[in-house]
Amino acid sequence: MSFTYRLVFFVASCFILNPWQTNASDIQLSDEAEVIVLILDPTQVELYSAFGHSAFRVSDPANRIDLVFNYGIFDFDQPNFYLNFTKGKLYYKLGTGNYENYKRYYFREDRSWREHVLNINQADKQAIFDFLINNAKPENANYYYNYCYDNCATRMRDVIDLALNNRIQYDYSYASDSMSFRDLMDKYLTYQPWGDLGIDICLGAEIDETADGFHYQYMPLYLEEALKTATLKTDTAAVPVIASSEVMNVSSELPAERGFRPIHLFVIVFFVVGLITHRGLKYSANYRFIDVILFGVTGLLGCFLLFLWFGTDHLSKYNFNLLWAMPLNLVAVFLLFKKSKPDGLRIYFMVFGGLQILLIIFRELLPQVIHFALIPFLLALALRSFYLAYLLKENKSID
Repeated sequence: MSFTYRLVFFVASCFILNPWQTNASDIQLSDEAEVIVLILDPTQVELYSAFGHSAFRVSDPANRIDLVFNYGIFDFDQPNFYLNFTKGKLYYKLGTGNYENYKRYYFREDRSWREHVLNINQADKQAIFDFLINNAKPENANYYYNYCYDNCATRMRDVIDLALNNRIQYDYSYASDSMSFRDLMDKYLTYQPWGDLGIDICLGAEIDETADGFHYQYMPLYLEEALKTATLKTDTAAVPVIASSEVMNVSSELPAERGFRPIHLFVIVFFVVGLITHRGLKYSANYRFIDVILFGVTGLLGCFLLFLWFGTDHLSKYNFNLLWAMPLNLVAVFLLFKKSKPDGLRIYFMVFGGLQILLIIFRELLPQVIHFALIPFLLALALRSFYLAYLLKENKSID
């Protein structure tokens, strides 16, 4: 099933509002009502689905209510969608829809799926329901999405804590491994190597901070883990937050390793650059196109990373990938084609080449992860930089 078809089917079947919902805040839930947390396991069909998903379900047979409240909805038709997406100001919203439609969609997707009934009293059920209904109103539904701090999982955690007046006590033992935000992402990107590379290049050192147990919950499966071990303070005792759980479906998906991975590409690049450099030395031949590609692409990428850092709200500040994706490489490429080359150009290539070697040696000491697959690419940049510095020093033609 294509991505477009799945998206259209999902929106059409799950999030068409029922006609009575505009007055839903007037409804008093019956004693049969349940507030349920839905957790969907990751799937490798798309990058965005690789981290799993979560939503609320409110079921009340006496009032003929069975609704899903989903904080993971965004609208392509929102004003300036693509501009806002680029700037990191993407509006997500709380969508509501019929549970049976939601269930049919995810059964069709063959997603692993569990439901956890919250162990709360009637007043707490009503408080969560009223909050969600009010939050789903058009004037309240939108929020600025953030990968780590404000997403479908953190919204659910915050709704529960707010509606229950912070009476939940969490056992944070699941966070004893003290992973960073990036480490937590990487756990789910084993079968998304290109997405993993893109995230590691574009998101800066902000996501390399160690996450505490509270912030682990930005991942839906850790939200589930937190709720399963949490307790709720009542007037007489502390009780488990989860009253009961049910497995709705177990996926038959068998994720497959992607055949061609970033490390394969960059190893090929390294050997191609090595071969071209060897031929250049042996036959005094110029292969200027390889320098245009290497330094031109890294220079353009560096400009893009600077834009992400200073021009957007993405978590892209303090990006150490700028040590190899350097905007100054564009200037260096331009100067290579001048008849009279400045003396500083040779020094630039020497320093840039040396920087790549240092980056490889000390990458584990940096406050940001530099993706392992980039090592052969950094070696290619270093090799070509030292080669150009050698030609400039010997006053050999590199036109």
